[in-house]
Amino acid sequence: MLGYRHIYHAGNFADVLKHAALALLVEALARKPKPFFVLDTHAGAGRYDLSSPEARSHPEFQDGIGRLWGRAATAPPALSPYLEAVRALNPACAGGRAALRAYPGSPRVVRHLMRPGDRMVLCERHPADHTRLKAELAGDPQVGVHHRDGYEAIKAFLPPPEHRGLVLLDPAYEVPAEWQRAAEGLETAWRRWPAGALALWYPVMAQSAHAKLHARVVAAGLRRVLLAQLAVFPEDSPAGLNGSGVLMVNPPWRLDQTLAEVLPWLHERLSPQGAGGWRVEWLSGE
Repeated sequence: MLGYRHIYHAGNFADVLKHAALALLVEALARKPKPFFVLDTHAGAGRYDLSSPEARSHPEFQDGIGRLWGRAATAPPALSPYLEAVRALNPACAGGRAALRAYPGSPRVVRHLMRPGDRMVLCERHPADHTRLKAELAGDPQVGVHHRDGYEAIKAFLPPPEHRGLVLLDPAYEVPAEWQRAAEGLETAWRRWPAGALALWYPVMAQSAHAKLHARVVAAGLRRVLLAQLAVFPEDSPAGLNGSGVLMVNPPWRLDQTLAEVLPWLHERLSPQGAGGWRVEWLSGE
């Protein structure tokens, strides 16, 4: 299984897919005037210092966001919301003219795209990450930070009074039982808020646990489930993290087409040797 304290992996290829998809989902919510709500069940620290000893011990960002940064001007337009969220934390690096210093976790990606009146609730159980997250967004009246179990928060905060919004589930998958909890969390969110947009990130490893996750979600009866998956190593490679994916429930109109245009560009740059591959497909329809 994964050992996924996020500071050691911030900005890697899995983050690129997750945060690019997240930015597209939030941008779609922001196109309509009514306010929206976002619940992030495993929020992390919010911002990651790429010059820290932890990040430098295994600088995975170099083969993730680092491969995109110097090419931001040639990226598909749909990636602009994501890349702009990264740029917002690196103002001196605009256009890739200097080394990246910081990487936004999902709270910072969402916060960059929120408008006045929108609201976000962040949950993080790791004590150190919760402390950093609390400090990162201290004094922000649109953001609530909670030191609590993210799966329990689904029952506590859904459905929201805004009626529109998104739930992001991004667990660490450090124990085998996490796969079942993630599937159950997604199902619980859907049953409590059937009109909400939902997103569940998952790793792709040789054990093929992600295929079982897909089957569980479909068997639970969830509808309008879109899969986006990107691997930079063969899926059966014993190396560890070969790729990642995002399951999206109730995605915005034409997001499948947008992702089918974006993922080939990402794969070409994140996997220069052409290993792995990408998928965009519907697991279930209406």
